[in-house]
Amino acid sequence: MKQNIVEFPEILDDAAKNAAPIPQLSERAELSLGDAYEIQEAAINLRMQRGEVLSGIKLGFTSKAKMEQMGVHDLIWGRLTDKMEIENHGYLDSKRFIHPRAEPEVAYLLKKDVDQNVTNDNVLEYVSNVAAAIEIIDSRYKNFKFSLEDVIADNCSSSAYVLGDWKDFSIDASNLEIKMMVNKQLVQSGNSKAILGNPLNSLLEAFRLAKQYNVDLKKNMIILAGAATPAVYVHKNDVVAVEVEELGKVTLKVN
Repeated sequence: MKQNIVEFPEILDDAAKNAAPIPQLSERAELSLGDAYEIQEAAINLRMQRGEVLSGIKLGFTSKAKMEQMGVHDLIWGRLTDKMEIENHGYLDSKRFIHPRAEPEVAYLLKKDVDQNVTNDNVLEYVSNVAAAIEIIDSRYKNFKFSLEDVIADNCSSSAYVLGDWKDFSIDASNLEIKMMVNKQLVQSGNSKAILGNPLNSLLEAFRLAKQYNVDLKKNMIILAGAATPAVYVHKNDVVAVEVEELGKVTLKVN
């Protein structure tokens, strides 16, 4: 890692631990995409040194709506850890976050370690289940503003996730209606085909990216395929619910 950015992982880690926003890192140094992913990995390693375990990966900016909302134009990915998971119908402690947003997701569960290239032809060997999910994103940057390199370094804003009941992977998730409610009011609606045309395409991209960046995907890890709608800010006392056609409902309470 370049000498002038070696402190960036700890800066991001402290911002997350203390729920204290920081200026964009790109204001302090010019970052390449390679630099950004190195910073991301190093920051997650700090969490793992404290006992967290890698639980999967997530893709970001997999829908046109999401790219337009965030002002970036490229597929990105981040790491998930076990401490980010909140049980279905569980609670999100708003004091641990800076400006949290919720987005509806489609999640996949791996049934064995990935030991080769995964394609349409062999994906059934590696994926057992699919579920509705909620991801909580929370940029560590002030005003939720960042460059592409900044957000990658910040683990693509990954902060928490909630998984619904697992369904058999044989369910066709390519054209499912998705609704997100806050306090029983519909706030976003979309379709799973907005996720790279089919969440399965996003899943296969995740396998490709994991191999490209030497991330070992293991049995029981999850892949969040991306959101089909823009994210929505959540506040204390909110109840967030996501319904995905055929996949069911997942809920989260904010305290």
